[in-house]
Amino acid sequence: MRNRFASTFYELGQHDPRLVVVVADISPAGSIAKFREDFPDRFINTGVAEQVMIGLCAGMAQRGLRPFAYTIATFSVFRPYEMIRDDLCYQDLPVTVVGIGGGVSYSTLGGTHHAMEDVALMTSLPNMSVVAPCDPAETEAATRWLALNNQHPAYLRLGKAGEPDLTSEAAEAFTFGRIRHLRRGRGTAFLTYGPITKTALALADAEERKAGQPATVVSVHTLKPLDADGLSAVLASHDQVVVIEEHVPHGGLGSRVKELAWDIRAGCDLQLFSLKDEFIHRYGNHDDVLAAHGLSFAAIAGELGLL
Repeated sequence: MRNRFASTFYELGQHDPRLVVVVADISPAGSIAKFREDFPDRFINTGVAEQVMIGLCAGMAQRGLRPFAYTIATFSVFRPYEMIRDDLCYQDLPVTVVGIGGGVSYSTLGGTHHAMEDVALMTSLPNMSVVAPCDPAETEAATRWLALNNQHPAYLRLGKAGEPDLTSEAAEAFTFGRIRHLRRGRGTAFLTYGPITKTALALADAEERKAGQPATVVSVHTLKPLDADGLSAVLASHDQVVVIEEHVPHGGLGSRVKELAWDIRAGCDLQLFSLKDEFIHRYGNHDDVLAAHGLSFAAIAGELGLL
């Protein structure tokens, strides 16, 4: 996902001189390195100074540029949070904060590099949009929209690299601010976002094998503004709805769907699967850490009776 972001941003930057990248002590690779080489006046590395990164972006936006602040999610969100709130959101500036490695993607680096609470923090800010694509193609679509159309602060939550294509056969195209049906069916509706969408699709396959009917899978890529109408339609038209997210239990998609279900008096059975509300000291790859949080395919499938 980060590679597709970089290549898309490089392509757009060739035609739009307003596009600027400000990074904080992260080594540029791939097309971001090429962007630095070809447009050195539009690439700035502040070093270990994430607050400065956000402040610079705010000043650039006030001068008519379209800056993207780019680094690992924990450092693009948590460390400069006050500056995001006051410099970007308070002044409603068109700056995109890019967080690489949302959730527990940086598994082997431990809790200091796990962005488990970022969606809750960023969706709570006035004027802030939050987008979390599920695969490289959605990443490209989101990057294009944010670079060309967005007029407000935004947070782009990405995985790392090597994520599979999940949307080439999607039932709907990407539209900012609207849920996206990847599959339509009469069985369970799976609501999800980010790379863990892969698990939701695998669970949908398992349900079809067991129940003999296709399930619905929805990419809720835009977490703010949330598509309340689209989600309400899903809640009203399915007997079972399952939310799967790589985020703590509170303040994410699951919490919002619960609120919405209550508001519309939805009659469906609603189940939520998320990271645990704790720091788990487990060393391993991404799948290992997800499993420790109960977010493996086997754990969820067992709870849903799909094994």
